[in-house]
Amino acid sequence: MDHLIEDLTCSVCFNIYDDPRLLKCSHTFCKNCLENIIRSSDSYFWRISIGALKCPTCRGITDVSIGVHTLPINFALKSIVEKFKINNRFSVRTCPEHFGNQLKLFCLKDRKIICDQCCEVGQHQDHSTEELERAYRKERKTASKLLAILREKNFTGVSTVIKALEEQLEECKTIIQEDKKEVVNFFDKTIDMFEKKKQDLLTALNDLNQKIVDIYAPKIESMRQIQDEELDLISLTSTTQDEESPFAYLDNIHTIEKGMKALKKQQLISVQAVQICPRVEQILKDQWYKTSIIDAHRQPTPKFEFRCHATRTFNFSFTWTLFVMLLFFSLLALLCLVYPDIPFTFTNLCGNYILKIMEPVLGCFGNQIFTVQSTSQRMTKPFLDFISYLYSLPCTYFY
Repeated sequence: MDHLIEDLTCSVCFNIYDDPRLLKCSHTFCKNCLENIIRSSDSYFWRISIGALKCPTCRGITDVSIGVHTLPINFALKSIVEKFKINNRFSVRTCPEHFGNQLKLFCLKDRKIICDQCCEVGQHQDHSTEELERAYRKERKTASKLLAILREKNFTGVSTVIKALEEQLEECKTIIQEDKKEVVNFFDKTIDMFEKKKQDLLTALNDLNQKIVDIYAPKIESMRQIQDEELDLISLTSTTQDEESPFAYLDNIHTIEKGMKALKKQQLISVQAVQICPRVEQILKDQWYKTSIIDAHRQPTPKFEFRCHATRTFNFSFTWTLFVMLLFFSLLALLCLVYPDIPFTFTNLCGNYILKIMEPVLGCFGNQIFTVQSTSQRMTKPFLDFISYLYSLPCTYFY
């Protein structure tokens, strides 16, 4: 194929023949190339007269006085060129800057394939060039040299960078895996710790529940026995109402009365207020909600207690009772000092009130009324004597 292209290439323009014309010496050139030779003043070497042209190959003389268009066409070569162009229209590369010009030169300076016009007017003007085939033969070994250089491990250092990046990637993956294990281990231990605390609390509550059941079960059982006896008496009484036999009726009545007396003697268990402490809600609020995860395992399991309380009454200690009584009498004495008539008025009112209340009873006893009156007077006499004593004290005693 390379030799065929060489045979089909014009020796003047180095392109595939375009409208090939035969000279008298049988050499063929492009019609445009011959016209350019004739028009060019630099080609005077090839012209021996106005109407003659010297062959660029063999320097044979050809008459072109009428014009180049009169030269015969090399039809055989033209036919071969046309077939070649049809079969190789996709393989022939043309210059992107100069439309239609074939790329057939190699610029040694820019190391690019160029066309003829690039050397004359393009950016490769005055650059050293070689024919494409010759440059190709010279550069055949260049690819092997470049391949050997590229195959070196540290040509650009990219292999080292890739290796370093891969090592860092593996290191990061290892770190992440270790951290994931730490997360799993931490939360597993935390969950186990909280599960243990949960079970401890539930166990303590279950123990308390069993303790309460052990306390209440016997009490409930004993009360149920009394209830069963009461139900038996109710059933017997209901049956006795319809009993027609005097013997049976009287025997049943005796049994019922005896049973009722026995039930009345049974001592019922007093139901007292109960308290379970501490409450879990309060424990969580006071301890667990304020505890960090690190200190959670240090939280002790609370001891739950069951307490029974008697009916609430207002119990005052002896000291408080004495204090209240002294305060009352002190205020009363002070009031009597300010108002001297109050003791006698109060005594008369109390005596009249007592006589009024006791009037029905006194009516039954007749002359004994004087005894009751004397009794009331004896009851109020110590109080009146105490008030009189207070009045007898000098005023400076109280200041």
